[in-house]
Amino acid sequence: MDPAVVLVAITLTALFTPISCSPEHPQAPNSTRRHDYCVLGAGPAGLQMGHFLAKSHRDYVILERNSGPGSFFNFYPRHRKLISINKIYTGRQNREFSLRHDWNSLLSDRPDLLFKRISRDFYPDADAYPRYLAMYVKELDLKVRYGVDIGSVRASDPGGSSGRSYVLTDQYGSQYSCGVLLVSTGLWVPQQVPFVGSDLVEGYESISVDPEEYRNQAVLILGKGNSAFETAQSIMGRASRVHLYSPNPVRLAWQTHYVGDLRAVNNEVLDTYQLKSLDGLVEGRLEDIAIVRREGGRRKAKRGQLYLTLTELLNEGARNGSSNVSAQSLPGFHSDNFSLRQPYNRVIRCLGFHFNFSIFDSSACPPRGGGARGRLPGLTAWYEGRGTPNLFVLGAAAHSRDYRRSAGGFIHGFRYTVRAVHKVLEQRYHSSAWPATRLPTSQLLSWILKRVNEASGPYQMFSVLGDIILLHGSHCDYLEEFPIQALPQLVALSGHKVPKRGLLILVMQYGLNLNNTLGPGRAESEWTRAWKSNFLHPVLYYYDALPTDWDMHNRPTGWPLPRPKAVHHMVEDFLTEWDQPISHSQPLRRFLEHCFHTDLRAFFAESCFRFSLTSRNPPLFCRQGYLKRQGIVGNGKLRQHARDAGLMPGHQDSDDLIEDTTVPEYLPHPGAAVASGVHYDL
Repeated sequence: MDPAVVLVAITLTALFTPISCSPEHPQAPNSTRRHDYCVLGAGPAGLQMGHFLAKSHRDYVILERNSGPGSFFNFYPRHRKLISINKIYTGRQNREFSLRHDWNSLLSDRPDLLFKRISRDFYPDADAYPRYLAMYVKELDLKVRYGVDIGSVRASDPGGSSGRSYVLTDQYGSQYSCGVLLVSTGLWVPQQVPFVGSDLVEGYESISVDPEEYRNQAVLILGKGNSAFETAQSIMGRASRVHLYSPNPVRLAWQTHYVGDLRAVNNEVLDTYQLKSLDGLVEGRLEDIAIVRREGGRRKAKRGQLYLTLTELLNEGARNGSSNVSAQSLPGFHSDNFSLRQPYNRVIRCLGFHFNFSIFDSSACPPRGGGARGRLPGLTAWYEGRGTPNLFVLGAAAHSRDYRRSAGGFIHGFRYTVRAVHKVLEQRYHSSAWPATRLPTSQLLSWILKRVNEASGPYQMFSVLGDIILLHGSHCDYLEEFPIQALPQLVALSGHKVPKRGLLILVMQYGLNLNNTLGPGRAESEWTRAWKSNFLHPVLYYYDALPTDWDMHNRPTGWPLPRPKAVHHMVEDFLTEWDQPISHSQPLRRFLEHCFHTDLRAFFAESCFRFSLTSRNPPLFCRQGYLKRQGIVGNGKLRQHARDAGLMPGHQDSDDLIEDTTVPEYLPHPGAAVASGVHYDL
């Protein structure tokens, strides 16, 4: 075997092997520990779940094979610069708003437990993240067992469902039995594509990061993601030329709004490509190529240099190896204008990573998801493995639910999906319903405006997590950050019934038009054209009944939800501040009035008094405020006098707005109602 390959193997083994020789708290071989919850992996997703489990006082353990948390960041990204935004200064003191622009901190009840305590760089050094996670573990006193390398996961009751549990076996033969298994192992297995000559290719995980080692070399990079461009950018000042090859054209994050696409911080090679300075990008199927080493031939060709050609051009003997390639097998022989006809000194594979399916036996292995070329596990809309009940996948590996559609594969996205999964666990296993805020209907407008201007969960997990508003008539139940693809299962997952009045769903979403993202006319400013907004903006969907699985499956292309009874777009705003009375508040109020069939305007006490004397049906704001003693200036003696005079009878809240429309006894002969364009009665 090549000594260099052996050295790389030894290095990788050392990097991914726990530094400690045994678990922090040794467990006897062949013994079994039992926990209600086992969290596999102490990366950011595992620790985030650990916080929620600890907060709810559940029996859990976090198992980590390395000697500290976040071991992935000890090695990746290879060139040691994170591309997750660490924006410390937002001009606001609102912590929830600031989390919209803090892509590294985890959620907790501690306002000071933020990543900015470790680094203040906008793009932090990768070494800072394990330090932050270690601080998170220590200050929250999370139950993490290090040095536990789980090599086998099996279901203890493969035929069961609700009673199924999982058994995990570590490197010492010790076992952990879990009622619920939460897999947060991340993505760390390098993605490879088989083709002739793949043995001549270096991997992103093993290449040298010293630019001097690429001095005056021609380098071909397979891939056009951030790892490929990160590698190209680090060597372009030393390499003679750098070419990037993959099936798809490069996708820019600022065009697609997907943070996993190429970020501007890594795209300097695009300049040298478009300005014709030797670097370039080419498209082609990886499965069709062959990398061959020519051992002789043309006078100008150096022995040992690597060429890219097509498998179909190789003779049968060459397809089984990468040596003894004839001139007829090289691309220049068939086309003297072939883009990649010149030889390369090195070929580097930068194709990303995939989920480690190998530790699961057939009874416990989730299927491969349909997207991301099968790199990720297939999950339900509430992040439970398909066919593996009581096994949930968290973090980057759960990105199969929103691959290329939202931020669920990244820390600033999955910290919220982890919180959503925890709420599902609380309802399913502990009968603790999804937390809900009960609001008088007259206060719903203000609450929605507060959420769209502050909330970080729907802002980061756009089109995936949404606020559910259950309409009970005179009041609403407000559920925050529910996974909207699981809407047909709302009752079972949340523990809340859908009322007869229906429900509203608030989501943040981009427009469907992704063209001209930097050109004129790229944004809408007129509220009457809000539905044409391209940038991130709030959208409300109204349903009179809960959508079904069929509705969800057959929703319009590009829509996060099925077609509703009514929909309202709040016009995009350059400052992402939806607080202007004409452009934002008034159109939203009119939409809510349409859904409720009632007047939601706010009035002064004097106006409410006049409405109460002249209308059979005072506006809802007056019924839920003024007539319930809210907003009246006075003292106890004055209020008692009003009650004795029959001016303020007891007013019970009703689940139905119709019951609120009865004529009070003290108004037997009211005057004509004040004119309004809104139909007050349901």
